[in-house]
Amino acid sequence: MKILVYGAGVLGCNLARNLFRAGKNVTLLARGKWAEEIKKNGLRIKDKFSPRVSLSRIPVTTELKPEAPYDVIFVVMRYTQLDTIMDTLRASRAENIIFVGNNVRAEATAAALPEKNVLFAFASSAGHRESDRVASVDLKKITIGPLSGAPSNEGLIGEIFSGTKYKVAYEPNMGDYLLCHAAFVLPAAFACYKTDGDLKKLEGNTAYLSRMIDANIEGYRAIRNAGHTILPKEDSDFEGAAYRKTCLRFFKLLCATSLGKICVSDHAMNAVDEMSALNRDLKRFFEENGAAYPVWRELEQEAGRYLRA
Repeated sequence: MKILVYGAGVLGCNLARNLFRAGKNVTLLARGKWAEEIKKNGLRIKDKFSPRVSLSRIPVTTELKPEAPYDVIFVVMRYTQLDTIMDTLRASRAENIIFVGNNVRAEATAAALPEKNVLFAFASSAGHRESDRVASVDLKKITIGPLSGAPSNEGLIGEIFSGTKYKVAYEPNMGDYLLCHAAFVLPAAFACYKTDGDLKKLEGNTAYLSRMIDANIEGYRAIRNAGHTILPKEDSDFEGAAYRKTCLRFFKLLCATSLGKICVSDHAMNAVDEMSALNRDLKRFFEENGAAYPVWRELEQEAGRYLRA
């Protein structure tokens, strides 16, 4: 099986590295100086919880040619960049396309590639790219699957990740999973913009962190009331006290440690366009379904100059 990872940001590099080290036939699509760096010196990744820098001499390409004989393409690009590569994906020989990352319009993304077998995934990986390496936290966990009602593809998924160190969570309803993820992560992005990327400014500010949870609950309620499933299943009782307690503990950890920077603010501050687009499209979903989201609106306004219409 020949695999292409299309996109060499933090998520794409971790994914390509992990597949490559498991002996998979994988190529990484990168561009510009970053492609030159990997070709010359290899793909270097510094995991936060490891003292060593991993080095992988992974094959690199700078374009996806229609005749390239890939079996699977992982598209690891920002939500705002997906439309720019649809023609390239349609022309590719690859039958299986897996979109990795944020997406609140997964059904529309799949519909744009009617001749392809389209899956979606979300990897538990974060960090930032430096001039010669990636600095990241990579939990080697990936949630992956089709849209609700589509073929399961469990065999394909098993083949791709067999022999790797990934903990693979199969999810047969990735459309709702990604909707819910956006409803959880966007209030955290608002916090990053309120603090100019320094979440430690919110350490001890339990009132603001509680409002973040309120906004998340507004989002989840809108998704549930529109007939969608709250995912992961652990979040299904999102209106209960236990959920609020868990979220508050998590947000306090982000604000008190360096995890806030590497897991949230690094991406939020470098992908304002993506967060803005996710917010715009999720709010459109709220409006179309008659949802109320007053706390969400307040946090959005407090995010100030960063968010774009």
